[in-house]
This record gives sequence, C-alpha cells and structure tokens, in this order.
Amino acid sequence: MASAMELTSEIVAQEELVKALRARKVSKEEIDSATQKLSLLKTSYKAATGEDYKADCSPENPAPGDERGLDATEAGEDFVDPWMVQTSSAKGVDYDKLIVRFGSSKIDQELINRIERAIGQKPHRFLRRGIFFSHRDMNQVLDAYENKKPFYLYTGRGPSSEAMHLGHLIPFIFTKWLQDVFNVPLVIQMTDDEKYLWKDLTLDQAYGYAVENAKDIIACGFDIKKTFIFSDLEYMGSSSDFYRNVVKIQKHVTFNQVKGIFGFTDSDSIGKISFPAIQAAPSFSNSFPQIFRDRADIQCLIPCAIDQDPYFRMTRDVAPRIGYPKPALLHSTFFPALQGAQTKMSASDPNSSIFLTDSAKQIKNKVNKHAFSGGRDTVEEHRQFGGNCDVDVSFMYLTFFLEDDDRLEQIRKDYTSGALLTGDLKKILIEVLQPLVAEHQARRQEVTDEVVKEFMSPRKLFYDFQ
Repeated sequence: MASAMELTSEIVAQEELVKALRARKVSKEEIDSATQKLSLLKTSYKAATGEDYKADCSPENPAPGDERGLDATEAGEDFVDPWMVQTSSAKGVDYDKLIVRFGSSKIDQELINRIERAIGQKPHRFLRRGIFFSHRDMNQVLDAYENKKPFYLYTGRGPSSEAMHLGHLIPFIFTKWLQDVFNVPLVIQMTDDEKYLWKDLTLDQAYGYAVENAKDIIACGFDIKKTFIFSDLEYMGSSSDFYRNVVKIQKHVTFNQVKGIFGFTDSDSIGKISFPAIQAAPSFSNSFPQIFRDRADIQCLIPCAIDQDPYFRMTRDVAPRIGYPKPALLHSTFFPALQGAQTKMSASDPNSSIFLTDSAKQIKNKVNKHAFSGGRDTVEEHRQFGGNCDVDVSFMYLTFFLEDDDRLEQIRKDYTSGALLTGDLKKILIEVLQPLVAEHQARRQEVTDEVVKEFMSPRKLFYDFQ
C-alpha cells in the first residue's frame, strides 16, 4: 500500500510537470523525456497494484493532472499557475472549470448569506459580484468566529517593481475589509527573496521594492495595531521560529512533488525549489511568536488570487503531518489587462494597466486609447445590437471599483441594449478611477519611512482573543 501511495504521488507530480512544460513550450526533447518518465511510473503502478492508474480527483486532494490536464493545454484551454495565466477566451478564465480542476468550493449565495449574518452587515462587493468566487474551509473559519475562537489573516505581495497597479490592490482592499469586519490580526508577507530568485534583481533592489510596495499596501488603510508586514529577506534571518517551520515543511515535500506542483525543471535553481516552503510558513501561527506566543493551533485565512492556490494545496497537505491546522482560503478572479482578459498585465508595459502613480490625465488617456471595448464597429450597429459587457474591459473594471450595485446594473442594461455607447462607458470609468487613484496617492504621501518601519517591526499586536 505504501508503494502504491508513493507511486500515485509521483505520477500526480509528473503529470503536472508535463503539463507545465507543454504550456511553457520548452524543447520537444525535454517534454518527451518527462512524458517517458510518466509512462514508466504508470507501468510501475500497474505492476505494483495489478490495475491501471486512475487519477484520484477527490476534492481535498485533486490530481493536478486529471484526464483534462494534459489535453487541456493541447486544446488551448486555460492554464493557470503562480507565474503564468493563459486563456483563449475574450471573457477570461473559466473559473467554474478551475474550481473543478483545483478541487476548491464555489462561494455560493448560502455562504455569502452566512458571512452577512456573522458580521451583521452587507458583504463586500467583491463577494456580492463573484470577484472572490472560490474557497477552502471558509465555513470552518465562520464556525470559529461564531464560537469566539481565534483566527488570523495572511496575504502577501511579490515586489517585482517599484510601482504597483490597480490589479495588485484587489487582495489588499478585500483583506482590509476582512480585518475590519472580523477584527482579527493580519500578517503580510513581502516575498522579496522570491523576486530576487526569479527576476534580474539585486538583493538590495528586491528589498527596496518591498519597502516601496509596503507604502502602497499601508495606504489601503490597515490598522497598525493589528497588522505586521514583513520582508522575507529581513524576517527569516531574525526569527528562528519562522525558519523552523520552513524546515519542517521542506522535510515533508519531495523534490518530485514540488516539480510537479510548480513545473520546476532540472535547470531551475535550488532557491526556486525551496521557496514554496517559505510562502507556506506564514500559514502557521507559531511562525509569529511575538503575536501568538507559542500557540500553533490558530487557524489562518488567506485571501489571494486563484493562481496562488498551488502553494496552499501543498501547505494543506503538509499541515496535518506536522501537527498544524490547515489554512483556509478565499480565491479571487484575475484583474484583466486594459487590452482584454486574454492579455497579461506587465510592469514593463505601462499601457497594460492603470498604475498607482498615474496622473488623472494618464488614466484618461489609457482608458480611452487602450481599454478593450465590447462595443460594435459603428454607432448605428451599437444602437441596434448593443455592447458585450462580458468582454468589455471598462465594464469589468467597474465591477471591481464601482460600489453602487444598482448603478452598475443600470450601466450593464444600458450598454447591452445599445443606449450607452463605448465612449460613455469609458467616461464613467474614468470618473470612478481618477478620484480613487488620487485619494490613494494622497494617503501614500503620508506613509513615511518611520511608519513603514513600525509596520515591519516584529511586535505584539492588539486583538480581542486571548
């Protein structure tokens, strides 16, 4: 039995590796070698068990390479991992399929209603509109909250450039709301070590970006008494408890598993291969003794984009083996690039998104020139047939940032019917984004280096539970 389980784990990992290699279009020789190894593992499985291998697709431990896995990439369907998002649809990623593939649970109306009852107020627009659409164990978190048992929040940022864009704000806007309504402590990990390993940066540059990005995060309004922001490069060297958890995680994940989950190849540095354990460690409360003392039993809730889920599937698999509770997760959809949901936002392309440093004039020009339209070719056709909100980037952006549900619905109806033209829709978006970005810039101006240092100092936080 142990042999069969080990082989299953290796097959799952190898299937995910093959899929990742195909998505990244590496050499045919490298793909063939990985495919041949997969075939040999399945042959060994049949020899050990007397049966053909079949992917285990249970919700808690989904096979990353199920029967859709290898075929999906070949067919040009969605591919999602922590570094790459590919879709052939102008509507963006099919999130219902992604839920099935990743084995998470859909955030349905019943769960939204339960959150509303627990907090005694209207849920955030990101929940109401399906922007946060998937979860793992959110009901457990609500059980804890209703029974006055503790939990804490953890999210993060990979600081790859000095300037952040609107898409980077999404998890922080939502996390700030969660912190407010549940009144719980929060840790924010700045993975400057990751960006040093993956990007052409010096260590000093990576840390410098972490500090600058922290200013934008603080400007979202987090409570300094309940928030600890930390740089991996700085914190891991000073916290033996954090590093001990990293080592525990590393011991329980094999090289083959991490290659399968993340698509690493033999040419990747050992730093990349060991990094996932560092992103996993904040999921466990005793990584922060200054906050939770020696308690290892406090559950963590992680709001993040769905592309980060592979890290935490690994974490949830390891947690019970090292005696810790599994982290719960809330997954968000992806924020589209201005050019459409099929393209990727890039810090090297200033026209791919609205940056938090953009002026009112730059915002207006970017939206008017680059925001992908769901409108018709002519005004006459648009008036007759209407626009397509499913692919129109201006409307997508309004679903993220326009608070008024009734107004958003009226805009959708007017654009779909043809009563509202593309230029009118873009004008509405510009009027929403200009003050939003200007207000963020004003708050950021007030974030001094001393304020950042205080947020990033390991210390006791203030919260209600003991």
